[in-house]
Amino acid sequence: MVDDRDELERANALEDAEDARPKGPAYMTPSGHARLVLELEALGAERARVVSAVTDAAAQGDRSENAEYIYGKRRLRQLDSRMRFLRKVVETVVLVDPSIDRGARVFFGATVVLEDDRGERVTYQLVGEHETDAETGKISYRSPIGSALLRKEEGDEVTVETPKGRRTVAIAEVRYG
Repeated sequence: MVDDRDELERANALEDAEDARPKGPAYMTPSGHARLVLELEALGAERARVVSAVTDAAAQGDRSENAEYIYGKRRLRQLDSRMRFLRKVVETVVLVDPSIDRGARVFFGATVVLEDDRGERVTYQLVGEHETDAETGKISYRSPIGSALLRKEEGDEVTVETPKGRRTVAIAEVRYG
């Protein structure tokens, strides 16, 4: 009975998380899309190996105490879950080429150079939610900074809520490519 209740709570939490997602299309760069497709292919190959290992483990007899069988089944569930997620993302995203020049205005795919009041500069590229990488300056266009920058132009000042508080930055440069 407890398992059923826990399962119901998890399902409700997933539904709430889906309702909280921003409406509208999800954008992605072609390179980010290609990375997800490669990951999906790699998981498919791994899944085939795990299915073979589970089949071999099941042939050994008692499955209730067979660690290889239990681990293999658990790994299959993990792989299947990730593969379902990736398929959904790959099938539903709208691809946008960041190399198309859109002028001095900030849109998806733009590389934006920001300057704070101390003259320090930081560069970000606005990418899709599933291809963010803070170390390389790739941030989601739906992040607080990304959404604050959208539709702004070079020279505009933008106030952004960050974990360290409000920050005002100026858009020093917008480029595509």
